[in-house]
Amino acid sequence: MARSSFTTAPPEVRYVLLTFPAPHVLLVTINLAKQMNSLPVAACWEMDRVWKWFDAEDELRVGIVTGAGNKAFSAGMDLKEHQAPNSTNSSPDLTHYPPTGFAGLTRRVGKKPIIAAVNGHAHGGGFEIALNSDIVLASRNATFRLPDVMRGTAALEGAFPRICRTFGLQRAMLLALTAYTLGAVEAKEWGLVAQVVGEEDVVREAVKMANLMAGFSPDSLIVSRAGVRQAWETASVDQSTSIISEKYAKALMSGENALEGMKAFKEKRAPKWTGSKL
Repeated sequence: MARSSFTTAPPEVRYVLLTFPAPHVLLVTINLAKQMNSLPVAACWEMDRVWKWFDAEDELRVGIVTGAGNKAFSAGMDLKEHQAPNSTNSSPDLTHYPPTGFAGLTRRVGKKPIIAAVNGHAHGGGFEIALNSDIVLASRNATFRLPDVMRGTAALEGAFPRICRTFGLQRAMLLALTAYTLGAVEAKEWGLVAQVVGEEDVVREAVKMANLMAGFSPDSLIVSRAGVRQAWETASVDQSTSIISEKYAKALMSGENALEGMKAFKEKRAPKWTGSKL
């Protein structure tokens, strides 16, 4: 996919690589392999800008996040940075994460779906990224862990409520209180990981899945994702259904893509989607 096809230019990046492995698909690779893909705060602000651009860019429909190399998806925050004196750093970019959280993902609501292709360690903030991703694929050597009790810190970027909702109280306590290491196969058994693949296959399988999703209506992807996430965040089924219906139903069903999808079905042909207006 050529960058010239975008309506707006992608942000300048230093800590990640941006590639476009399939039509309408963005692959973001955390490119700090020598540091186990641990992210300084500035990298989190950079990724926040990338994901906001992704959501706004009409030509993009599905995102993937992974880590360079095969040892670590992300080992979390850059502990060396947090030990360094920061009295001379007056910029909030260097002292606080963006409102969207670690890597611009752990507290992201966003609009479009993101697949985590977890290769190697997803520890601390890396685990938190996976917990808030829409779909997780993992290599066989992937591990998930919250090591904060060993460091005197805590997983404050979204992990606690998400592990409780995803795994249940006692499993969440096991992860939070013992720094338990969750392997890829066990993570699949617990419901976090959709598919476990070979170490060299995880990105390829994520691209394959993203390409499948990108072939569907971009409006339907946005609304379907919002519906599932609203249910996750809301205790009431009726309330979550009402919120999504009130926000999206009219615009979705009267939009170009819904009309095109139904027309294509009637004419027995593949639909020709347009960029989402939602």
